Amino acid sequence: MSRIHEALLRAEQERAAREGGSVTPSIFAPVSDTPGFADNSELSTMPASGGPFTLQNLLARTGQRQWQPDAERMLFFDGGEAGAGTEEFRTLRSRLYATRERMPLKTILVTSALPQEGKSFTSANLAQVMVRQHGRRALLIDADLRGPRLHQMLGTEVGPGLSEYLQEKNDEFSIMQRGPLENLFFIPGGSSIADPAELVGNGRLKTLLQRVEPLFDWIIIDSPPVIAVSDASVLAKACDGVLLVVRSHSTPSDVARKARQEFSEQVLLGVVLNGTRGDAAPYARYYYESYAKKEVPAQV
Repeated sequence: MSRIHEALLRAEQERAAREGGSVTPSIFAPVSDTPGFADNSELSTMPASGGPFTLQNLLARTGQRQWQPDAERMLFFDGGEAGAGTEEFRTLRSRLYATRERMPLKTILVTSALPQEGKSFTSANLAQVMVRQHGRRALLIDADLRGPRLHQMLGTEVGPGLSEYLQEKNDEFSIMQRGPLENLFFIPGGSSIADPAELVGNGRLKTLLQRVEPLFDWIIIDSPPVIAVSDASVLAKACDGVLLVVRSHSTPSDVARKARQEFSEQVLLGVVLNGTRGDAAPYARYYYESYAKKEVPAQV
């Protein structure tokens, strides 16, 4: 039993004794009681409006839903291993794991310079390929509060979601969903709001990530485009790294360069090139290139 757990339990027992009641110690079950997770975060054991954020509570309070994913855009739900685009996402996954060996990397923001470049498609399938590895758990968050689309791709409800949490209307458990793909969890965008930029910058997102981070191997966040609004730059401050999606034969090169300049080289992990033509099928080719030592990304 951890020192944090003992202190919480002792305080609750003393309170119950003063009030003539009793205490059920399981409410303060620490993360270390969950197989596969170390008790290394006070945030994961501190009770909040939704209770301690443990794996047991996560599974108990996020009931499995009957998602109806878009088969053309969600590449991994049908169990196929060789569909168009699947190998490219595995390559992207491998390179992210390689990057993780050089720097702390768990929470990734996926954005683009302009709308309609494939950032939501990339976010959703990246989260899916992460959980194809046995025992890996991923959380997909739709933080594009101006035009949430991930719920449509996954075939589920738009809310309650992130906007409700940021407005302190819902706790972590009530906004989180899980569907038929094992170990994939999802927070939709939620109801539309008038001032998304102010909301994403109010500090609640960082609190959310701190609470859920111990239970996930990867957290993938889909954000609004960089050029049009400021949301992505704000969201990036709460993340470990950023992937920038550009669309082949579509994104103007000067716009792509401007979007890149919104993020430092330490934060920008690389570029995903979407929609290449030629002998590749639609959505089949994706490229990732580290910016660690190169000024201009090369196709690989």
